[in-house]
Amino acid sequence: MKKYFLPLLISFPLIIAFNTVQAQDEPNQLSWPLEIESEKGLLTTLYQPQLESFKENDLEGRMAVTMKPKDKDLIFGAVWFNATVSTNKENRTVVLEKIEILKTYFPDIVSTEQSEKFGTYLEEEIQSWNLVMSLDVLQASLSEVENLSQLSDQINNNPPKIYFRTTPSALVMIDGEPKFKADQTAGLEYVVNTAFFIVKDTKSSMYYINGGNFWYSSKSISEGWSTTTSVPENIKSFAEKNAQKNQEEEKTADTPTTAPDIIISTVPAELILVDGEIDYKPIDQTSLLYVANSENDIIMNITSQEHFILIAGRWYYSTSLKDGDWEFTDPEALPADFSKIPDNSEMADVRGSIPGTPEAQDALLEQSIPQTATIDRKEAKFEATYDGDPKFSKIEGTDVSYAVNTDKSVLLIKNKYYGVEEAVWFVSSSPKGPWEVSTERPSEVDQIPPEAPVYNVKYVYIYESTPEVVYVGYLPGYTYSYVYGGVVVYGTGYTYPYWYRSYYYPRPVTYGYGVHYNPYTGWGFTVGMSYGWVSWGYHPYGGGYWGPRGYNTGYRHGYNAGYYNGARNGYRAGYAAGSRNNGNQNMYTKRGNGVKNTPQRGNVNTINSKAKPSTKPNNMYTDKAGNVYQQNKNGGFDNKSNKPNASQRPANSQKPATQDRPNNQQRPATQPAKQPSTQPAKQPQQSRQTTQPAKQPQQARPTNNQSQQQRSSQQQLENSARARNQGAQNYNRSQQNYSGASRPSGGASRPAGGGTPRGGGRR
Repeated sequence: MKKYFLPLLISFPLIIAFNTVQAQDEPNQLSWPLEIESEKGLLTTLYQPQLESFKENDLEGRMAVTMKPKDKDLIFGAVWFNATVSTNKENRTVVLEKIEILKTYFPDIVSTEQSEKFGTYLEEEIQSWNLVMSLDVLQASLSEVENLSQLSDQINNNPPKIYFRTTPSALVMIDGEPKFKADQTAGLEYVVNTAFFIVKDTKSSMYYINGGNFWYSSKSISEGWSTTTSVPENIKSFAEKNAQKNQEEEKTADTPTTAPDIIISTVPAELILVDGEIDYKPIDQTSLLYVANSENDIIMNITSQEHFILIAGRWYYSTSLKDGDWEFTDPEALPADFSKIPDNSEMADVRGSIPGTPEAQDALLEQSIPQTATIDRKEAKFEATYDGDPKFSKIEGTDVSYAVNTDKSVLLIKNKYYGVEEAVWFVSSSPKGPWEVSTERPSEVDQIPPEAPVYNVKYVYIYESTPEVVYVGYLPGYTYSYVYGGVVVYGTGYTYPYWYRSYYYPRPVTYGYGVHYNPYTGWGFTVGMSYGWVSWGYHPYGGGYWGPRGYNTGYRHGYNAGYYNGARNGYRAGYAAGSRNNGNQNMYTKRGNGVKNTPQRGNVNTINSKAKPSTKPNNMYTDKAGNVYQQNKNGGFDNKSNKPNASQRPANSQKPATQDRPNNQQRPATQPAKQPSTQPAKQPQQSRQTTQPAKQPQQARPTNNQSQQQRSSQQQLENSARARNQGAQNYNRSQQNYSGASRPSGGASRPAGGGTPRGGGRR
C-alpha cells in the first residue's frame, strides 16, 4: 500500500491526555476526543486511538472519527495510522511523530468520490500534527495489541542466603573474599570490593566499619563486630575526607540511637527484619496473614503453614520464617488467595508481583515500551579506560567477546569494537578508540545469554539514522528489569566475576540491597539500615554494583522494621525518592553531551491551533473492520455504521475509502518492516450486524460464521473500553503522584493499590 509520511518534527514538550478528563478540569492538558472545524463548517471529531501493533518504536492503530457537514447528517468513519514514538519514561510522556495515514474508511458512504474527499481532508489535518500523549494511557492501551512481545529470560532464580533477625541488624555486603588496598598516607588498608566503609589499621591490625553515626571494630573481618568510641584519628580523618557528597547531611536525619548488629556476607544475601516478636495480621478476603511489624514483604499461607517472602520481584517460601530453608516458587504457582489480596490492603504493594493482577499487567506492558532519544553524532562522546592492556573474554556459545578490565561495556564482534554507555551504541576499530556513535546495532548481541555480565546491552536499540543524528532507545532490560512467569523481576540472579588488579571494577548484583518494585517509580534500592552506610568516596568505580542505573542514597529512615517513626511509610517514601534521583528513569538525561531531545513535561501547547478538546464523551470505538460503535449507558455498544444505504453495497465491494498514496517517500532502511497482518485494508467486508442482535428481531438469525465475527467484534470493543478506562485511571493516578521534581511514595499514598503503612498506619 502506498503512503504519505510526515517528515520528522522536533518533539515539543506537550501532553495530550488520552482520557476522559474534561478540558476545564485540566486547563493545561488536551484530552480526547479532539475537534477541528474547517472553513466551510465541516466539524470533525477524532476519538482516542485503539492500538494494533507496537514494534521497537513503531506504533500502529486506528481511531473512530465523526464528520458533521453543515446542515447534513453525522458521518461515521475510521482512520488507520502509523507513527514513530518518542518517549520519556521519567516524565511519563510519549510523542507521536512522523504520523502516516495508512487508510480511511467511511462504511456508510456509497459514493467513492465523496469518501475519498473526506479521507483526503482527514489526512491533511492529522498529518500536520505532532501529538504528545500520556505514557500511562499508552501503556494501558497496549493491552489491546495482540501477540505483544513480552521479553522473558532464562534467568537464575536460586535463592540468596537469607538472614532473619528480630533485633536491629545491618547486612554488610562484600563482593567475594575481601580485597585490601593500602593507603600509605593514611596508614591503613581499605576493602575495595565493597560499597561499605571497611578499613584495617596497619598498626593495630584492627578492622573498623563506619555506618551512619556508628563505629564498629573487630579483630576479624567476618565476625565479632561491636560498637566503639575509640577510633584512631587517621581512620576518622580518612572517613571524613572521602565522605560521599551529602552523606554528612544524611547522617543527621532521623538517625536511630541504637546501633544495629553487623552481619558480614561475602555471597549474595538478603536480610529479613522483624521488630521483635512476629505480629501476624489477616489479609481481608483471603486465608493469608502478613507480618505487620516488618518492612519486608512477608506473607503466611494459613492453609499450608508456609511463609512467602518477596525479594527482587521473586517469591521464596519456607515452612519456617526463622532460619528457613527457602525455595523459589514460580509466580504462577502462588496460592490462589494471593490474587485476591484487595487493592486497598496493607499488602497491596505486592500485587505487582502476582500474575494476572492489573498492577502486574501494567508492569509487563511497561517492559514493552522503550525509552527513546535523539543522539547528536558529533557531540556524543565515549571513552573506555582499562586496567592495563585491554583484555577480552569470549562469551560461550556466541560470536561476542567482552572487555573484562574496564568499567564500561565494550564488545568485540567481527574485528570491530562496540561500546555501550548510557544506552547509546558506539563503534571503533580499536578498543581504545577513537569512538563514534554507531548507526548499526550488531545482531550478534542477541546471542548474549544472561550468564554474561554484559547481557543488558542487548536491550539497547538503534532505530534510524541521518548524517547528523541517530534515533535510539532502550527497554527496561538495560537497567536489569526482566520478565519471568507473568511478572517483572530485578536482575538476572547470576553472580558475575569482578575485576581487580590495580583497580576494582564491580559487576551488577541482584541481591543484598533490598530491591523493590513500585509501579510509579520502577525499581529502587534499600540497604536495610539508616542513612550514611553505603559510601564509596574512596573508591574510583562509582556505582558499578547497580550497572547503568546507579545507586542513590536515602532509601529508608530506619535500620529495622521498628524504627518508631513509621517505618513502612518512610521506606516507601525513601524508595520513591531513590528512583527519581540522578534521572534513574531516563538514562539519556544522565548524558552530559549529545542528547538532542527527549520529551519533557512543560507548558502544553497545540501544534495545530485549529484542534481543540471536545466536550463530547470519549465513547466512540471501531472494530478491526472499521465499523464505528458508541458505548451506551449500559456498557453495551451501538453500531453507528449500520445504516440502510450501506447494506445495499455489493457483498464483494472493497472499502471505498482506501487511498492509494505515492510511494516515492519511504522510511529509511533501518526502520522495522511493517507487519501486513495488522493492516486492515485487506480484510474482507464484514456484514455490519450489531453486537447486540437482540435489539434487531427483524434480522435473520446470523450464520455461525457471522455469530463468531460478532462475538469477536464485541470482545474487541470490550477490550478497548477496558483499556481506555484503565488508561484514564492510570493517568489520573500518575498526575496525583507527580509533582515536578518530587513524587510521593507509591505504597501508602496511591489511591488504588495502596493501603496504609504497616503496623497500624504508624506515622
